[in-house]
Amino acid sequence: MKDYNKILVVINPMTDHQPALARAVELASKSNATITAFLTIFDFSYEMTSILSSNEREAMRQGVIAQRETWLNEAIESYTKTGMSIDAKVVWHNRPFESVIKYAIDEQFDLLVKSTHEHDKLKSIIFTPTDWHLLRKAPIPVLMVKEHDWPVAGNIVCAINVASEDEDHQTLNTKVIKNALNLADKFSAKVHLVNGYPGTPVNLAIELPEFDAASYNDTVRMQHEQRIQSVAHSFDIPLENCHVEEGLPEDIIPELATKLDAELVILGTVGRTGFSAALIGNTAEHVIDSINCDLLAIKPDGYKSPLEE
Repeated sequence: MKDYNKILVVINPMTDHQPALARAVELASKSNATITAFLTIFDFSYEMTSILSSNEREAMRQGVIAQRETWLNEAIESYTKTGMSIDAKVVWHNRPFESVIKYAIDEQFDLLVKSTHEHDKLKSIIFTPTDWHLLRKAPIPVLMVKEHDWPVAGNIVCAINVASEDEDHQTLNTKVIKNALNLADKFSAKVHLVNGYPGTPVNLAIELPEFDAASYNDTVRMQHEQRIQSVAHSFDIPLENCHVEEGLPEDIIPELATKLDAELVILGTVGRTGFSAALIGNTAEHVIDSINCDLLAIKPDGYKSPLEE
């Protein structure tokens, strides 16, 4: 896979603290990438002021944009002083996710980076509508950043689906793992593969008294272990870094990420039916809410955003 040579960072206009920008700088320093800090602003009151002419309203909008450009340039100054290549872009748009995705497509960015929001009182991560739209509709990898450092020799978790023999699923598995190996090489991290398998259906055990639930469970687990080990072998990933657990993705992935103190979870999303039909199951959105580290969502080859003309 190619490096992330052009990184688009979504700036949070509500705070001077920009974790996404800091993470993008960290990534760019490993591959000499360029960064664009992108800020979308909009104030409905400027659109509704009928007393003013259209020219006057436009002048007011441009004044607000100029103020935010000054603020954004100050925000990136500490990084540009060190020689990092960062451009600032401020646009006026009433739907931030649309402006971000269209700009990413038009300018052919390789990676989209955005920070998540932590609820001060609940101390939990709140995913905004913009977050979900970016994850579902951006045609490039989307990195959602949380307040969790990427240590040297850390751990990257790849959530893959080895149950399906569908070629598209296997291709997406490969893409997820290659992204992980590329990042692991730059940050001296270890790559782990995780896969969940369903437990014995309760109704089978009830309806068929002769049904051996334990044997069935062992067989399913062994099939998943064999397949994940085969995938690991093809990428020279140590077998001890393969994790097969009984349960749902939204349970086992966060548990493993916490156990390993992972810096990043990578999963693939099947774009045909949106993010809710992620490769690892329809419950993938719950995974994102539960993990305590960054998340990188990868689209399959050939995915076309609904915002592409």
